Amino acid sequence: QVQLVESGGGLVQAGGSLRLSCAASGSIFGINDMAWYRQAPGKQRELVASITSGGSTNYADSVKGRFTISRDNAKNTVYLQMNSLKPEDTAVYYCKLEVRDFTLRWRDYWGQGTRVTVSS
Repeated sequence: QVQLVESGGGLVQAGGSLRLSCAASGSIFGINDMAWYRQAPGKQRELVASITSGGSTNYADSVKGRFTISRDNAKNTVYLQMNSLKPEDTAVYYCKLEVRDFTLRWRDYWGQGTRVTVSS
């Protein structure tokens, strides 16, 4: 089994910053891509940022220049540094990791979600 634990969400004023973390534990035999998604009320879940095992990153246009994704492979953890937050960033944020688990197969695992609320 693999567990993902997210932390770092909360309430912040527009222009503020938050740092999200997502730590994986359990029977892990490798982690490939890591990503953050978000889902705002009444909207579909969307990709915010992703990072490959080699460190290549990809961002949604709406967050480019404001958000930074990073990973610590020794800790099986992915981070999302969010700066210059806007009210439209308000959503539940989910991490997704591509993990090689005890079955030795690659599977996608999702975090439980952490709420980010940006007030104007």
